[in-house]
Amino acid sequence: MAHQAVNANNVIDHAKFGPFHFKVVTWCLLIILFDGYDLAINGVVLPLLMEDWGLSAVQAGMLASTALAGMMFGAMTFGSLADKIGRKKVIMICIVLFSGLTFAGGFASNPTEFAILRFLAGLGIGGVMPNLVALTSEYAPKTMRSTLVTTMFSGYAVGGVMAALLGSWFTPVFGWKIMFFIAGIPLFLLPVIWKFLPESLTFIVKQNNQVQARQIVRRLAPEVTVTDTTTFELHKVDVPESASVVSLFKRGRATNTLLFWLAFFTCLLTMYALSSWLPKLMMAAGYSMDNSLMFMMTMNMGAVVGIVGGGILADRFHLKPVLMCLGIMGAIVMSLMGLQSSQFLLYILVFLAGAASIGSQMLLYSYVAQFYPLAVRSTGIGWASAIGRMGAIVGPILIGALLGMSLPAYVNFIAVGIPVLITAIAVALICHDQQSDKIDTTAPAAAELETA
Repeated sequence: MAHQAVNANNVIDHAKFGPFHFKVVTWCLLIILFDGYDLAINGVVLPLLMEDWGLSAVQAGMLASTALAGMMFGAMTFGSLADKIGRKKVIMICIVLFSGLTFAGGFASNPTEFAILRFLAGLGIGGVMPNLVALTSEYAPKTMRSTLVTTMFSGYAVGGVMAALLGSWFTPVFGWKIMFFIAGIPLFLLPVIWKFLPESLTFIVKQNNQVQARQIVRRLAPEVTVTDTTTFELHKVDVPESASVVSLFKRGRATNTLLFWLAFFTCLLTMYALSSWLPKLMMAAGYSMDNSLMFMMTMNMGAVVGIVGGGILADRFHLKPVLMCLGIMGAIVMSLMGLQSSQFLLYILVFLAGAASIGSQMLLYSYVAQFYPLAVRSTGIGWASAIGRMGAIVGPILIGALLGMSLPAYVNFIAVGIPVLITAIAVALICHDQQSDKIDTTAPAAAELETA
């Protein structure tokens, strides 16, 4: 046969999980681990910065939100750039930004310098996350997609565990700055990541780089016969639609689009309020700094279980019931966290709170990616994520303001729990018409996260 055209999406969908998949997930997990660490150090250093620089809770909340504001712009900017120059290059640029500028944050001598450096580091933190999710999902076999993406994303929570552990070991001796210097480690790994992390096959085929596509498919799916005349193509988009925000409100999608936006906003509000303020909330409830960091570590361990477990359940059932259960559980356990209870019970509640809040967020990415058709998928995720980032910015400021009012501890925790209940309600109200009931598995389930 002189010429053979093969659909690259079908090859990915039906490939058997092998060493190539394992490598992609492992490298993406390692990168997102440091991404999670860079964001989690906010929670570790805020109490120390408040002491060092004499900041009020409101000022500290504003400081925590600077990185989150950077993330919002980073997700938008680096998402669209990945479409032009490829995911791999964008991931490398983002590592330089989040690792290098977080490292530089250790040299900040006042809140203004610190805020600027955190904002710039946030550009990288926000830009790398959707591209890593996209790269993993673009290589994941169809039957394991949610599981592999959420397993990779669990590295984000492992980074949070690492930040809490290192914080409890090193900050009493070296002060808060050591946490920022540790963040520079990925800079040394750049040449290794460049060598071993593959570019997205979908992007390579889009660019019509057939030689490189053949090399990757031989490693990705050894069972597929690839000759020097084999060419690869992608799924054709059946219904032409413009990838603009207006399309998200057409074809009966308006209500669901608004519900997704609400779910992202409230879920990210809770997630970042907790990750930025948990140590301080626990100190306000009468625990020591060391205990408070252990609570933060427990929350992130819960997040790992929530993310991976949620992904496995979502591959077996549907994302909707899993998300609703997580949201309701989160609201209940967070409300209970403010009541005086035994320390053992409190650890269990914090563990479940991490599973619910961070687990829900990762599953929401998959849900919105699978809901929109391919033509408007990137736009749908991009806008949901941008609205969500606004919640992420509001969360730490809101909790800072509540802490400044010296309210009873249980009121603070109820305030953190209410938004995640709203997330569950919003997800429950999402309706599937005939078109969106057919979850789009023709393309990877978060493949268009580039503008997330």
